[in-house]
Amino acid sequence: MLTRRVHSFVYAGRGIALVVRTQHNAWIHLLATALVTIAGLLIGLSRIEWALVVLAFVAVWSAEALNTAFEHLCDVASPEFHPLVERAKDAAAGAVLLAAIGAAIVGALVFLPHLLGDA
Repeated sequence: MLTRRVHSFVYAGRGIALVVRTQHNAWIHLLATALVTIAGLLIGLSRIEWALVVLAFVAVWSAEALNTAFEHLCDVASPEFHPLVERAKDAAAGAVLLAAIGAAIVGALVFLPHLLGDA
């Protein structure tokens, strides 16, 4: 039982590594995650502010991982071009964009008061 749990973490780690290694947008997410984390440490975000920022990180990374998995499944199911597969992939990519826009809004709501001296 414990061995299975350990393996599940190994598989999940492989999945995260796959996303970071193969998806160019994940590199942008990684850079943004690092820069926002550094800025948050420098500014001294509160516990609630960190919770909001971390939730935004998780939303973007989860959407990117699900989009990557979905793209791979679509490529197996329909190796040749199909307009419905294209639409499905576009919708999944749109979910990542929505998560990123939401994260940017959260970032603005959390960081702007600090930067403007209103925090």
